[in-house]
Amino acid sequence: MTTDVSSHGSATLDMPFPRLSEGRFSSCAALTDESLYEATGVRIAFTQRTGGESDAPFDSLNLGDHVGDDSAHVAANRRIVLAALQASGASLIQPNQVHGDTVVTCESREDAAACHALARKGADGVVVRAHDVAALLCFADCVPVIIVSPAGHFAVVHAGWRGVMNRISERAIDALCIGGIEPSDLNIYIGPHIEACCFEVDEELARRFVREFGDAAVSSHRHVDLTAALVSGFVSRGVDVERIACAHVCTMCDSEERYYSYRRSAGRCGRHGAVAVRVSEGEGSGAS
Repeated sequence: MTTDVSSHGSATLDMPFPRLSEGRFSSCAALTDESLYEATGVRIAFTQRTGGESDAPFDSLNLGDHVGDDSAHVAANRRIVLAALQASGASLIQPNQVHGDTVVTCESREDAAACHALARKGADGVVVRAHDVAALLCFADCVPVIIVSPAGHFAVVHAGWRGVMNRISERAIDALCIGGIEPSDLNIYIGPHIEACCFEVDEELARRFVREFGDAAVSSHRHVDLTAALVSGFVSRGVDVERIACAHVCTMCDSEERYYSYRRSAGRCGRHGAVAVRVSEGEGSGAS
């Protein structure tokens, strides 16, 4: 079962235009792009909060290990996600997210453990150019971004408002654009996050967003549109706007059932995830 959330036109010679659909991987509900997987072997998923082992208030598929949840439950939930993607054997890079602008790059599976250790020192973006290495970043209102190149390389980025201002997603784009890959070749996926309807900030921060990203970055009085800000930054880097797919789901509005919201829960909640992996041939999976 899949339900279209965001889509663009037909395929190019390199890979299909980005499309986010809601599907189920075993017990896990997630947004994904099946056509991307078929074309590149890269599986992406923006997970929801259901299908895991954590108790309230982290119920149930909490993937964050820094929120006060039982560490055994978090570890089990991460195993559930990788198994659902048929990537149980993949090495996992899960950074300590610090709202900075550091991007860690993994060139081979042999480097995965060292890259994970480096990312644990503080990073908000992971670029992977290897098979059987998964990148997982965790969210509860900040913006999850996944970027995929026609070469099968990918980046997973944590973009809170500070990350958007620091242009961490554009840094990840730069890291992926090697070997003749251009920004216009990339597919970009913006996952569920706090949308402009709920993201009210102070006057000065709203003005900063307008100065940096233009009037579209503030949708109404003091309500910042992080999607618009990100898209402005991507287009300025040369990304084709037709290759940007957005979930258009507000985590604060949808925090009762599908997602966690830091603001809605006053900071006491779990974290859903953005994960990407390219498994070796013959190891792939499909969503039902």
